[in-house]
Amino acid sequence: MNPPEDAAVRPVDVLTVTAVWDVTPAVRRVTLTAPAEVVAAAGPTLSLLVPRVDDPAPRWPEVARDGRIVWPQGSHGVALRSYTSRRQDPDAGELDIDFVLHGDGPAASWAAAAAPGAVLAVASAAPLGAAPAGWLLLAGDETAIPAISRILSAAGPQTRGLALLEVAGPAEEQDLAGPPGVELRWLHRADADPGSSLLADAVAALPRPEGEDLFAWVGAESATVRTVRADLRGRWGLRRHQHHAIGYWRQGRAMSPAG
Repeated sequence: MNPPEDAAVRPVDVLTVTAVWDVTPAVRRVTLTAPAEVVAAAGPTLSLLVPRVDDPAPRWPEVARDGRIVWPQGSHGVALRSYTSRRQDPDAGELDIDFVLHGDGPAASWAAAAAPGAVLAVASAAPLGAAPAGWLLLAGDETAIPAISRILSAAGPQTRGLALLEVAGPAEEQDLAGPPGVELRWLHRADADPGSSLLADAVAALPRPEGEDLFAWVGAESATVRTVRADLRGRWGLRRHQHHAIGYWRQGRAMSPAG
């Protein structure tokens, strides 16, 4: 529903592609540029507005004062998707976003065709939902690697823990920097489909760490996340402030956001 005509709205922030390259066979990194203040505000979790492939002049929505997106009347071809920026550099006016090229959804299709000069927009930004702790559990699939990378890079040097990362195979592993006490454990799906029980089974096999100075962050397919969250709340006994679990996509929806 559109806001009243006298409600204040603002334009979305439009970013321009400057470089595109494949980090792995299934992950494409897109570098975008914008003014420093736009890049500084754009992250870590972004509400991206993705236009149709080869649309040089998208009909962008606007954003109301209360944060609602005000869509233009009629067909516009712009899709809303949630992503985590892999890198923000306000001084350089640059932002990196990694797209998983699974399926034929709007974001994957746009990223597969992206070239310098293409545009997309940001409607809003939000925090990752992570919290510092002496022991971290990070669990996610390809879609969560940018968020997990940022959490690892922000963790204190004495942090201990485990990162479980589900990918198709060895070619999809990425270099992630983090504290030496946090183990990176890659889980290979091989012939299994994305959204299999691999990640949930790996968490279920873990013993609960001792003490209460711990935090768990989970991002993957929605059903997987629900299973893991139930395990963390039940068997681990984690309270609300000790975990954050988000469904990044839904099985059968071409990596669309769980929303």
